[in-house]
Formats: sequence, C-alpha cells, structure tokens
Amino acid sequence: MKTKKPALFTGMAAILLSTGSAIGAGGPAITIYKSPDCGCCQSWVEHLDANGFETTIVETSNLGEVKQQYDVPRDMTSCHTALIGDLVIEGHVPASDIVAYLENPQAGTIGLSVPGMPHGAPGMETGRKDDFQVIIFSDDGEQDIFHAYQGN
Repeated sequence: MKTKKPALFTGMAAILLSTGSAIGAGGPAITIYKSPDCGCCQSWVEHLDANGFETTIVETSNLGEVKQQYDVPRDMTSCHTALIGDLVIEGHVPASDIVAYLENPQAGTIGLSVPGMPHGAPGMETGRKDDFQVIIFSDDGEQDIFHAYQGN
C-alpha cells in the first residue's frame, strides 16, 4: 500500500523552521534502506557521515517494497533508498547535491536519484569515473537534471 505524502515543499519548510537551517546543528537526519550485504551502499553511508549527515541504517531484503512505497520510478532505481523527511534519495547521490536541494527545495518534487550504479559516484569509487546525472523527480512522473557530472 502506498502512503500519501504531503507536498515536499511543506515538509522541507517544516524541517527548515524546526532546525533553523537545512543542515541544522548535527547535519540532516537521513534514514537509509539497504541490503545487509551491499558494500557500495555502506560506502555511500560513510560518504554521508563524512559530510555531516546523521545516518540511520535500516537493513532489509525487500528494497522493492520500499521503493514502491515511496513512489520511486522504475527508471530511477538504484541499490538503496533513503529518506530525509518527505524527500526520497535514490542511489549514490552526492551529499553536496542533497544539501543544495535542501537549501532550495523545488515544489512538487519528491526525490533525487542517481539511477543505476555509475562508477565515480559516491560509494562507487572504483578508479574509473563515468558520466552521471543527479535527476530530480516528481510524483507525477516528471524528471529533470539536477546536476550533471563528467567522468574521465
């Protein structure tokens, strides 16, 4: 069963009002749903920790259900799903892009995604760097590029 979420702008405004900033004293609190066996997911969590996020990990073997519950479009999926309030973070989104979004939320959008598992994205540092994009998406299916990264 899908949950009805309030407009993202309202949720982010509440976070801004309650903390005084998008980052707050200890950084944004983020809950990460991941497989217990995924090393790259753990590396992404470490990236967030190093960038001041307050991380909570929920290990699950049913990530598909989590993605469905939070309306992650199939073409936006990756190996883990995270939440900051109403904001869905799918995949290896750089911490700097999450912070940039929190500082300037876009009404009607529900998430940021780095689809797939591109080399060079945070948590996917393999020595190779591919081009990748951070995509912003809404619950009505609209998608747009939030930030593009160039590989080598």
